[in-house]
Amino acid sequence: MICGSMFSGKTEELIRRLRRAEYAQLPLILFKPLIDTRHESGMVISHDESSFQSVSVKNAREILDIPKEIKVVGIDEAQFFDVQLIEVCRTLANRGLRVIVAGLDMDFQGEPFGPVPNIMAIAEHVTKVHAVCVRCGSPANFSFRKTPSQEKVVIGATELYEPRCRSCYYEGSSR
Repeated sequence: MICGSMFSGKTEELIRRLRRAEYAQLPLILFKPLIDTRHESGMVISHDESSFQSVSVKNAREILDIPKEIKVVGIDEAQFFDVQLIEVCRTLANRGLRVIVAGLDMDFQGEPFGPVPNIMAIAEHVTKVHAVCVRCGSPANFSFRKTPSQEKVVIGATELYEPRCRSCYYEGSSR
């Protein structure tokens, strides 16, 4: 599990790990949720412009329909999947596959986000990455939403969100 705030390098780290598996000639596949429309279908692209071919799926259960030869499964933007993703990850891991998941651990309100905390609990390895606070330069682990919307899911990047440390997040937030 690779988790952290927006702009912390989660997808970049996921792609790095998948490239290593690719170099080792391990058959792999990368999934992303259909709801993530920031980039063209069929690609996962990090903020540093690293990219990797992917398959967009409507729900977590679709991930189980993978070819038998696959040895490594990557899953990006895990927070946007339904809670079934937890059991999907468990099932794949129990089959002996390497499952690498990346996602936000907290939403814009600083609360646990979607299935990510539960996946963290069952993962053998958890890597928490941090962004840089745009206000003070400290390590940032909060995704501050710059718009007044209170909807849980609002897809966007730097136009809607900025990384902040705990102090700057709560200083600029009425939450």
